[in-house]
Amino acid sequence: MINNFRFVIGITNFIHQKDTQTNPMKKLLFFIMILISLRTSFAQEGEDVGWVGRFGAAGGFSPTLVFPNVDVVNTQIKIMGLENLSSKGMFVYGGGGYAYIMLVDNLRIGGIGLSGTQSSSGFSNGFNKEVKYNYGLGGVTLEYSLPFIKSIAVSIGAIIGAGSSSIEIFQNQNNFSWNSIWNDVSNKTTQNIYRKISNSFLTVAPTLNVDIPLSRFIAFRIGGGYITTFASRWKVDNDQEIGNVPSDLSSSSFFIQTGIYFGLIAF
Repeated sequence: MINNFRFVIGITNFIHQKDTQTNPMKKLLFFIMILISLRTSFAQEGEDVGWVGRFGAAGGFSPTLVFPNVDVVNTQIKIMGLENLSSKGMFVYGGGGYAYIMLVDNLRIGGIGLSGTQSSSGFSNGFNKEVKYNYGLGGVTLEYSLPFIKSIAVSIGAIIGAGSSSIEIFQNQNNFSWNSIWNDVSNKTTQNIYRKISNSFLTVAPTLNVDIPLSRFIAFRIGGGYITTFASRWKVDNDQEIGNVPSDLSSSSFFIQTGIYFGLIAF
């Protein structure tokens, strides 16, 4: 027990020396490591009766904070005369679920789906202008719950799936009619603009999650990971390739996940 508390103190000093204010993932890892250390110390106090495979299934709502790099987008938004998109993260919403497969002790398989939007809009130089940044992700989840930690489930795993991000750009004078919409196509001098820049990607996102049971049927989840993107290309409108896309415009992102899960909670 004493050694585990010394471990917690050491981790605390390390995290503060590295300045947790500049990286939200350090705060999350700090919190999870405390839970692991304390729970492990309590388990060591009891009688050693061996590890038992876990069982259960649950699903629920998962608000998640992602941190895509929008700096290059904000550079252009500023030129448009609008306020920047948030560079401190954006919320995506959705849900997920899992079930222990029982064939492999402590291994659970499930799925997750998330999506969200942030935007900036205003009136500038005689035009209504708006920029929307959309982000979405879905896939299969694989998680292994560490068997030596009791009463809560600390799981390492990954999301294997696909996602997309897109940027929508609007400019108009709010005086549309049926004819004017079609005239915009043939009128080379139109100032009404709509563009959609999109990026589809594959991902393998490593995850670390902690599920804390509130009752036998409800659990609170906190966790996080990193969305690594593959095979991603930016296209515009009807899937036309875009050249000279800034390298900083990436859909890769850290994320912090929370959630309330309902089901058979048996840790």
